[in-house]
Amino acid sequence: MKQISKLQKNRNPKSIKHWMLALVMTLLFTAVPAGTGSAAAVLEEVPFPMDSSNQAGWWSPLATYGLGYEYAYLAYNAPGSIPGKHTVAIARRDNDGLWSKLPLMDGTTPAEYLDDLGHNQPSIARDGSGRFHVFASMHSNPWRYYRSDTVGGIPQNHSDELPAGMTVTYPVVTTAPNGDLYLLVRVDKDLAGKREAVLLRWNNADSVWTQVKTIAAHLNRSVYPDDLVFDANGDLHILFEWAYFAASPLRHQLSYLKYSPSTGVFSKADGTPVTAPVSLTTADIVQPMAPSEAYVQSGSDPGGPGVQSAKMTLDSAGHPVIAYRYREEGSTSFAVKQATYGTGGWNLQTVYNAAPTNAAIDVTWSGTAARIYYVKSSGTDRAFMAVNSGGGWTESSLAPGIPVERLAVDRSPKGIDILYLVDVTNLKLYYGRNN
Repeated sequence: MKQISKLQKNRNPKSIKHWMLALVMTLLFTAVPAGTGSAAAVLEEVPFPMDSSNQAGWWSPLATYGLGYEYAYLAYNAPGSIPGKHTVAIARRDNDGLWSKLPLMDGTTPAEYLDDLGHNQPSIARDGSGRFHVFASMHSNPWRYYRSDTVGGIPQNHSDELPAGMTVTYPVVTTAPNGDLYLLVRVDKDLAGKREAVLLRWNNADSVWTQVKTIAAHLNRSVYPDDLVFDANGDLHILFEWAYFAASPLRHQLSYLKYSPSTGVFSKADGTPVTAPVSLTTADIVQPMAPSEAYVQSGSDPGGPGVQSAKMTLDSAGHPVIAYRYREEGSTSFAVKQATYGTGGWNLQTVYNAAPTNAAIDVTWSGTAARIYYVKSSGTDRAFMAVNSGGGWTESSLAPGIPVERLAVDRSPKGIDILYLVDVTNLKLYYGRNN
């Protein structure tokens, strides 16, 4: 009620109306606990239309900002001018719970691209100067990169500022503690029989992109970027998968790499330096191959063991905590797994394997434990969070009654898990808060 008093004092009826609307929406979409263990996340429907193509497992479509004030930025595919096309926009939620839409623009024309499920979805980051950077709709395409020219402004096409001659897919991007950005993409080198992982840097002080290094490459293999996470020391933790060249929905040998921008050194989880680009013989393999696991070139899932989707966070000591989906030998569906690094190497645990899941996963660190987020393929409740309190993994429903198919999660500077939940069936995008 303090907020209402403040607005009344300013005599701004429009602001009062908008704030009351946000309050009503929050109450309307507050998740009702679905039995014992429900996380009871507070949800709001984003008040802008969503396109059916807004679904991916690798993307980083969510960014949060602010300690005194709190903002959330949700990059998403919006409906295009005709079926089969989409535009791209940022849904921005401000500290008062008010929403605004920032469309990506090519001059005075909204950016519009063909739908391509699993590929043409956006990733976003906010640099240290407050400018938005969005990478969108690239599946072996030249750069499609948009940046706001003013703080919080409408993003415009700046694709010509990135290195020329690349065709790229799967952009994942994150903000460094100093305000720089780091971007990981897959780059086609088809004539050489491989698709490599390339790391790039946005120098925020100089407002320029440069290529850091090709970080992973192997003959007859393609790299699939998963995640980038910075630690408090300014070191970058990198996660990616491998598939048979040129592409496959079933990947293998989930891999980890650490990069120190201050020294230029790449290393494994145990601190052993490695030379980039790493290959399958030098990479730090998180999930090793099962005895019957094999690389198979296929346009569809060939079955058998393999990896599909992975995300990463860091624990309080700065060590990687990885959530990923892995289909075990003899199984027909993907289990949700956790990988942590300790004495003796990578420790792998099964979080959930009771029913099939979608290619949607994420993980945060609460300060004392990992929270692993995943989506079940069927049921009244689809989006769940699992926590291991020492006696095994306990799951909680996040969005009772909502058929969530995809998700992303970001832990805000205030220590709150901000949720990005996609309901493709009803073409709705939800913002959520999980304390």
